[in-house]
Amino acid sequence: MPDVKLTTNQYGKAENRVVRVTRDTDRHEVRDLNVTSQLRGDFEAAHTEGDNGHVVPTDTQKNTVFAFARDGVGSPEAFLQRLADHFTSEFSWVTGGRWAAEEFGWTRIDDHDHSFYRGSPEVRTAVVVRDGDETTVISGFYGLTVMKTTESGFVGYPKDKYTTLQETTDRILATDIATRWRYNTTDVDFDKVYDSVKQIILSTFTQGYSKALQHTLYQMAEAVIATHPEIDEIKFSCPNKHHFLSDLSFCGIDNPGEVFYAADRPYGLIEATIQRAGSETRDAAWVGIAGFC
Repeated sequence: MPDVKLTTNQYGKAENRVVRVTRDTDRHEVRDLNVTSQLRGDFEAAHTEGDNGHVVPTDTQKNTVFAFARDGVGSPEAFLQRLADHFTSEFSWVTGGRWAAEEFGWTRIDDHDHSFYRGSPEVRTAVVVRDGDETTVISGFYGLTVMKTTESGFVGYPKDKYTTLQETTDRILATDIATRWRYNTTDVDFDKVYDSVKQIILSTFTQGYSKALQHTLYQMAEAVIATHPEIDEIKFSCPNKHHFLSDLSFCGIDNPGEVFYAADRPYGLIEATIQRAGSETRDAAWVGIAGFC
């Protein structure tokens, strides 16, 4: 047999779908989460010897998620921190882990007390990484589609024999925003900051002239970090949802920037990380997050 050793490992129960209805009054509240729990620690014997003495069953992790929801959820970030505190204190060999959640937003129908529709265009995300005494919280969202119909262009790029794209100073800019940001503290009103960051991103998208999607992402990140000292780093992954002007000259019709073909693929994919100058880098906290962000 080859000489091998166990290195990084984690395990847990993925995608526990938890819907918590708060019904203390006739006016109900809903938090709808998809929660994953993964533990890290002394699990070497389980891998090398088949000794399950330290293996907290994934079914137990699932049950804990639902039992904790009975006491309320609050923000997904706070809920994940409660799970991290429990597992690392209940089992001495569990030294850390990774807890993640997606949240699906519900909106009241006609301001009704207990009737809702899936009203949030984006999916909110949260990740808590615990490593000994160090906790890192990463928040974000994905699937927020935005578009501006003017004040965007793309010029000045290099051209070679394969270049067919024509320069333009007036185009549609559209994208699906996926973003995550890393906090430098856990003492945060996560729901309040989430709403603020989302609004900053949307407002900045509308402002001024965009020279490229890269340009816009950088401006959105600058605005978030400038407004929130508790955020040290933010990532974006955004496809360029191309809209091409439809040529109607074949039937003698002009098209002064009004009719477009919305192409779904291929598409440009723009990704960037912007970090507060002088802040600490926490690369290990991002390990396990699929894709760029």
